[in-house]
Amino acid sequence: MKRILSALFIISLLSISARAQSALAKYGNDFLSTGAGARALGMGGTHSALANDVTAGYWNVAGLAQLERPELIYMHSERFGGIVGYDYGAAAMPLKSGNGVVGISFFRQGVDNIANTLNAWDNERGQNGGPRQDAESYITKFSAADAAIFLSYAKKYSDRLSYGASAKIINQRLGPFANAWGYSIDVGAQYKTDIVDLGVSIQDVTTMQKMWTVNEEEFNGSNGQSFQETFGDSIPSGQNEYVLPSVRLGASKTFSVTDFDFVAAADLNLLFENRRAYYMNIGSMSIEPHIGGEVTYKNRISARAGLTDFITDPESGFSVSPTLGLGFRVATFYIDYGFASFAGTSSNLGYTHRISLKFNLKEKE
Repeated sequence: MKRILSALFIISLLSISARAQSALAKYGNDFLSTGAGARALGMGGTHSALANDVTAGYWNVAGLAQLERPELIYMHSERFGGIVGYDYGAAAMPLKSGNGVVGISFFRQGVDNIANTLNAWDNERGQNGGPRQDAESYITKFSAADAAIFLSYAKKYSDRLSYGASAKIINQRLGPFANAWGYSIDVGAQYKTDIVDLGVSIQDVTTMQKMWTVNEEEFNGSNGQSFQETFGDSIPSGQNEYVLPSVRLGASKTFSVTDFDFVAAADLNLLFENRRAYYMNIGSMSIEPHIGGEVTYKNRISARAGLTDFITDPESGFSVSPTLGLGFRVATFYIDYGFASFAGTSSNLGYTHRISLKFNLKEKE
């Protein structure tokens, strides 16, 4: 524990020094807000206190400490009418010594097959320039993608309390033109009481640092004309950015009635970027509420519902977006489906479908 605290202290000092030379990036880590696992989407993202499987590496790393056997998961999600693809995969396993659980998580969100028309324009064609002859042969494709990898460790301090930390690295890439690397640490804790389970997770506790680089040669293209000559604008310059910490607070309650198991959960996400985009704002802090529930029959079939995106719009007033989900267990496989963005403000951006497949390695009898 002392080593972990020492490492956090050193990284925090380095982050403070780098932050003085960087600009605040609002929504700088927002691609990760899609989350992990279709179960969480169906429950409105209420997983800070509830997460106790491989997806805890994202929701609250302390939840990994509840694993008793290795788990694998893969998830695919499509947003904005299928334009944006999102893929998530993770693995976690208890250490043989019984001294904690380790995990690794991978995330990718991207828009693929974007047309690069820089080389298809001829600045000397006509009075104001125009497309080259056979312009289509000069058009190439590229992807705008964000990726992240989490390396996690969690441990039980007692039967009631668990804690953990994740080191994460992100890469944001705009085709061949620009890319950024970032790093930070998440920490979390879960505590079980006789009434409810509680969870707290702090993302980017050290403040995430992102370093951008721009490839000027790619911006200028291969047509012999500079970007500024062709478009009358200068090439964007790379600027280092930082992302402020955010906090997830959660509570959940699980109880059973005959063959049915019921779960009720609520989360509050606290953001400190002065977004002013959510229903509740206190100074520069924005508060995102999430509410969710689940009912499971004989540990085989689950139905879920949730509420998220509590937003006040100056024109349409207050709105909230519901979520729905289903889950099926077949032997050691868990198949989950989540559906969102079908109502409320987020419906303007198209439906969100999410499917995840989790595999639980059964212990030898």
